[in-house]
Amino acid sequence: MHAGGSRVEACVFSSRVDISEPNPIAAAESEAKHRGVALGKLNDSNPTRHGLAPASIPEVYSADPRGQRYAREALATFLDGRGNGCCEADDLYVLSSTSQAYSWLIKLLCDAGDAVLAPKPGYPLIESIARLECVDMIEYQQRFDGSWYIDVAELRETLEGEDGGRIRALVLINPNNPTGSYVKASEREAIVQLCREHDVAIIADEVFYDYDLEPFGGNARLAGERGALTFALDGFSKMLAAPHAKVGWIQVSGPAGDVAEAKRRLDVIADDYLPMSEVIARQVPSMLRLAPEQTSHVRERVRGNLKTLHAMLDADPNGLVSVLRAEGGWNVLLRVPGVLDENALVLAMIERHGVSGQPGYFFDMTSNGYLAISLLPESKDFRRNVRIVLDTVNELID
Repeated sequence: MHAGGSRVEACVFSSRVDISEPNPIAAAESEAKHRGVALGKLNDSNPTRHGLAPASIPEVYSADPRGQRYAREALATFLDGRGNGCCEADDLYVLSSTSQAYSWLIKLLCDAGDAVLAPKPGYPLIESIARLECVDMIEYQQRFDGSWYIDVAELRETLEGEDGGRIRALVLINPNNPTGSYVKASEREAIVQLCREHDVAIIADEVFYDYDLEPFGGNARLAGERGALTFALDGFSKMLAAPHAKVGWIQVSGPAGDVAEAKRRLDVIADDYLPMSEVIARQVPSMLRLAPEQTSHVRERVRGNLKTLHAMLDADPNGLVSVLRAEGGWNVLLRVPGVLDENALVLAMIERHGVSGQPGYFFDMTSNGYLAISLLPESKDFRRNVRIVLDTVNELID
């Protein structure tokens, strides 16, 4: 892959994206557009250009596959302001969600039977989407030693092992859910180098990045990373604490040649799926203006509840429940006695208190004795949830 420190190969893309040369008519239309000539079309079937759209939706449908230009420009300005490197509108793809972004990127990078690397413990969404795309997910473990870390040596072994040749992307969740761990500076440097050496793209999911709890120093977004082809994902779902605000985006960065080829192919995928609804896109600038205040409000809530959690655990005389260090995000992992079956614990909470939960095995924890808890509820409700966990654990142990 490398010879004397210089890269001799480019990132590999899937064969399922059709990038064949355009027919002569399409080529002539493209040339006219490049020269600023607006061609009339005999077959123009866009009703918004013929006075047929509803008065309540007056915009002319522009069919920009990357998302409406004004929305991407507003987003690029916002991202520049929060330190995503030099973010250009042309490096952004606006779509309905980060879940859709995963699907597009797997189509871009992987053929059937290829694989992506993704972290465990972790949320099961990536594995499910990969399966829908006929792609395998190979897990890499995050290790816990007082704090969570990525075993870079294990990543290298995997990339150089028998499955290495079919691994096309490495997923980094920054910070991870539910472990709450950010990608450390030393990990990032080593991982970027590994991906560049093995022509593997990085998919960096950074939807929880702004919600720091107990972080270590030196954390940074992967958005704007230039050392390897990188697709950074983010969206309004977490930024605004509004999962019903279905707007997400992909920011593409990396070596210039890889970025140009990735965008050429990603344009085909985006065009096939059509751009985001104009009705939603016109709300993007105003939603961006809400982001700083809303993010600050949510950050205050989760930090306050984490402080409450520590206080309640410290005050519990039995001391059977602890919390693993969470550097960022909305959720934390509680450690409960390993002698308790996780299913039995949650079923007991349902039966006795009418409250359910997600045990550690939902996230592929490597051992028994974990329970995820959200930091989002209002203070009174959060205290009640913690009390239910403590009471149920104490009752089962007695």
